[in-house]
Amino acid sequence: MAEVTEIRSIEELASYRLVWQSLLLRTRDATFFQSLDWLEAYWRHFGEGKQLRVLIVASAGETIGIVPLVVVTEPTRVGPVRFLTYPLQDWGSFYGPIGPNSTAALLAAMRHLRETPRDWDVLDLRWVDCDRTDRGRTQRAMTQVGFRPHLQPWMRGSVVGLPETWNEYWKARPRRWRENVRRCRRRLGGLGKVTYVRYRPDGIAYGDADPRWDLFEACLTIARKSWQSESATGNTLCSPEVEDFLRDAHEAAVRAGAVDLNLVMVDGRPVAFAYNYHTNGRVFGLRKGYDPEFRSGSPGVVLDHLMLEDGHARGDRHYDLGVGAIESKRYWITAEATSYRMTHFRGNVARAQALRLKRWYQDRFGNTEKLVTARSA
Repeated sequence: MAEVTEIRSIEELASYRLVWQSLLLRTRDATFFQSLDWLEAYWRHFGEGKQLRVLIVASAGETIGIVPLVVVTEPTRVGPVRFLTYPLQDWGSFYGPIGPNSTAALLAAMRHLRETPRDWDVLDLRWVDCDRTDRGRTQRAMTQVGFRPHLQPWMRGSVVGLPETWNEYWKARPRRWRENVRRCRRRLGGLGKVTYVRYRPDGIAYGDADPRWDLFEACLTIARKSWQSESATGNTLCSPEVEDFLRDAHEAAVRAGAVDLNLVMVDGRPVAFAYNYHTNGRVFGLRKGYDPEFRSGSPGVVLDHLMLEDGHARGDRHYDLGVGAIESKRYWITAEATSYRMTHFRGNVARAQALRLKRWYQDRFGNTEKLVTARSA
């Protein structure tokens, strides 16, 4: 039977770094958000007031899975509620156990949560990829130990699936859109010499871990010139609330070989950026923007085209463009992807039961989908 060791201190996780990395390499559709590097950067900036609960699952003396969790108190209409969830906070689209045997890891984790004292009111596993990687595993694990999971859509994002050849993908785009992209490239070229820069270091394991702060600062400069500088959401690349965190995460991602930074320049001046993370041919678009002074040349459209075509040549086959801004993505994407939440409400906690009744009412009489348009810190 699997054994679970619970870690509640970020410092204690350092001794698990190598096994964490080994399991991450064998995790289906893994992302940088599931790495220990990400968790450490996240915890330094957003860990205050939260309780870390990382479950290390072992069988026959060998670690077979890791289930990172966090207890966070969130305001609700029925008052503050303690949620036990994954430590993602809407930065990415999907999350789940680390390791190739997620079925065993989830079942052991749920048993552990069932048998240990509860410092949470609601078990709320968000960002579950029910349609692809999870395929009912989370729901079955919760049900098997006596939890009653309530399933709801959480976020809907835009996905580009790149086929075997670039020509196959490109010809599948609407003809008028292809013509528009060509016009955009001509217009931008009319403003000066266009240069495309892509920085994708291999990571510290390969002696390639220069953070290239000049390129990161170029992205920030563009963001500050755009609408992002006036955004009230507090989650753009240049938002004071998260800028230091994104710098730390950038440095960690460079060391891990997970950064994918894209710039379009006109006469050497940065005019559009796309800042991404990548893992094994899968790219997640974290933030993007363009200089409004060059709006007439549609630098964002040009960058998307160059990035996808170059990415295909590099072997990329999946781009998660995130949530929101669907109009700017509609002609590039090949599908939409929905993440879900699996929620169990403690029976002896009044606020948890009030939330359960509220969800039941929404399911029966209203739209329960939360189509997130931006991450909130």
